[in-house]
Amino acid sequence: MLAAGGAVVAGALISPAKADAAYSNVGTYGTTINGGGVSDPADVYHPNTSSPHQPWPVVLLLQGANVGRANYAGFARKVASYGFVVVVPDHTRVIFGVPGLYADGAEATWTVAWAAAENARAGSPLQGQIDAGKLLLTGHSFGGAAGLGLSTGLSTPPFTDLPIPAPPQLKAAAFYGTNNAVPGSPVIPPVANTIPVALIQGAADGVGSPANGLGTYSVLLGVPKLYVSVTGANHYGITDAQNPAGARPDLSPQTLNQADGVENIARWAALWLRAQLGDPVGTAWVYGIGDAVDAGVETQYAR
Repeated sequence: MLAAGGAVVAGALISPAKADAAYSNVGTYGTTINGGGVSDPADVYHPNTSSPHQPWPVVLLLQGANVGRANYAGFARKVASYGFVVVVPDHTRVIFGVPGLYADGAEATWTVAWAAAENARAGSPLQGQIDAGKLLLTGHSFGGAAGLGLSTGLSTPPFTDLPIPAPPQLKAAAFYGTNNAVPGSPVIPPVANTIPVALIQGAADGVGSPANGLGTYSVLLGVPKLYVSVTGANHYGITDAQNPAGARPDLSPQTLNQADGVENIARWAALWLRAQLGDPVGTAWVYGIGDAVDAGVETQYAR
């Protein structure tokens, strides 16, 4: 359904293709992302195609708290199928005395360095195929909150150990189940984002409430910005299965089929990121067509 800020491009109402219809053959391999004295294991997803293409931009996925990288395999593969190199690290650190898998804003800078090195590395599956000058973000829950800090140009604790600026290569972001609300408070501080940000929110989210998601969208100070509400999805609509081991469970039932939810959320995230890089198909989708043909979402945007 078309909500505030939407528009329909006449004659262009077509059903969305499956995400993997873009580049149906997606490859994956393991790597490490090095920085800050640590080496994080990471999975890389990328299109396999002999068709001519420009080098692929890099998407860094910042994980939710204690959600291992393997839980994002389906989502990462779908996003990669739209023409991205998607990097999904596991980053272990200590927050408030508790060790666990917690995204760190410094991962953006480390991933830029990895992309340049991997693009030049002899024997790399992606040698000469990475656009190391373009970094995009996606993320989930705590990882999305870490990404919100980066969207302002500066990541600060607890989303990194020491304040660190966002790399200049950062171009846009799309986050799921993410808000900037102060825990235990109705206060949602404004987010002075300097890059385009999309917030994709499960309408049945019992961990990061839809009210806080929409409230955060309203206090994003920079544009373009996008809010997508996904009917029937809860906090783990982005993962391959519900309530990953070690993560905070969502007791709000999800009525949306898990695989369909991952497919749809990945489509919106990928096409938003493509739109911010100037892709006309992505632009048409996120600024009207997508809402008009996707009965499972409601959107708002500002340009």
